[in-house]
Amino acid sequence: MSDAQPMRTPLRQIRGLGSARSGTSHFWHQRLTSVAGVPLTIGLLLIITALLGRSHAAVVQILGSPIVAIVMLLFIINTAYHMWIGMQEIILDYVHEAKWKFLALMANTFFVFGVSLASIYAILKLSFGV
Repeated sequence: MSDAQPMRTPLRQIRGLGSARSGTSHFWHQRLTSVAGVPLTIGLLLIITALLGRSHAAVVQILGSPIVAIVMLLFIINTAYHMWIGMQEIILDYVHEAKWKFLALMANTFFVFGVSLASIYAILKLSFGV
C-alpha cells in the first residue's frame, strides 16, 4: 500500500456525514400534531356550523366564550406548528442551494409566526374585548 492512500474503513469515511437524529423528532412531532389536529378540526367544524346564519353580535359572543377561544387557540397553535415542520421538511428536501434554502427556511418561519400571531391576536381580542 502506498502512503497516499489512507487506511480507513467505509464506515469511518462516512461517520459524521449522516443524520444528526433531528429527523426522528420532526417525524414524531409531525405525527403527533396530525393526531392532535383531528379532534381540534372536528371542534373547529362544530364551532363554524354553530356560527352559520347568526348575527355579528352572536358570532362575537360565541367566539368570545372561553371554551371556544381555547379550542380555536389550540387549533391555531397545532396547525401552525404542523405547517412549519411540514414546509421545513419540503424545503430541506427540494431546495438544494444553501442561500435559497436559508432564505426559504427564514421565510417559512416568518410566515408561520406572522399568521399565527395575527390569528391568536384576533381570538384574544374577541375573548377579552381588548
